[in-house]
Amino acid sequence: MKKRSVLIAGHPTSVSLEEEFWDALKAEAAARGVSVNALIEEIDAGRAGNLSSAVRVFILIELQRRLAAGA
Repeated sequence: MKKRSVLIAGHPTSVSLEEEFWDALKAEAAARGVSVNALIEEIDAGRAGNLSSAVRVFILIELQRRLAAGA
């Protein structure tokens, strides 16, 4: 588990994720052409609950979407 600091709406917070989720988050941010912080802000805007959990669910949904699309 790795804890990293991020800025959300100008406020610092921390997110704790397993290294595999950080790697997937970095890859998704790169695929979208945005920073990891910007992607976390996007996830934060649509979440209901814990930010770390919201990031994990986001990554899971994106992977499922890609598998369904045959990517």
